[in-house]
Amino acid sequence: MRPLVLTATLLPLLMACASSSYQKSEAAGLRPTEVPKVSKNTWQCEDCSPEEAKVVAYLQTPSVNITDKNAIATILGNIRQESNFIANICEGGARVSYHDCHRGGYGIIQWTSINRYNNLGKFGIRYACDPSTFDCQLRYMVNESVFQRQLPYFQAGGQSITHYMAPAYRWLGWGIKGNREVYAWDYLNKLRFDA
Repeated sequence: MRPLVLTATLLPLLMACASSSYQKSEAAGLRPTEVPKVSKNTWQCEDCSPEEAKVVAYLQTPSVNITDKNAIATILGNIRQESNFIANICEGGARVSYHDCHRGGYGIIQWTSINRYNNLGKFGIRYACDPSTFDCQLRYMVNESVFQRQLPYFQAGGQSITHYMAPAYRWLGWGIKGNREVYAWDYLNKLRFDA
């Protein structure tokens, strides 16, 4: 059972303290910005939900710079396996706010460890976004230090979906692989380049 750490007494302290992983991201020019709208000369996801399309667009922004179709499909497949792109989902299926998920994973990639879960809350405070929402979680996801360590592997390009599953595993650390690779292949067939 995860203890509720973000209490009213800790809120001022959290606002004063910034996570070092985000300071590193900002120093590298990876400021968490608003989730972008779809633009030209990028991969687009046909027949995708608005959330899926946002992920595709955000991964291709200059600060994230993932442009390989297979890498994008792999990330989409993993998010689908983890949460089906539902932001306010607590492990087991309960739809609750960030502060009401007390055990298991939470959010689009099911942040489970206490540090990763708490850092989502800190990110929300620091960047004035609600950690229960999709946009805030997407911004946190790509700026989180765990993802940042795997980012160069996704940025390198030219690899297969099977290859990209290795950095995806290091990023997510799933217990059950499930259909994430099947989902990735499904997304691969939906991605079209809009020149």
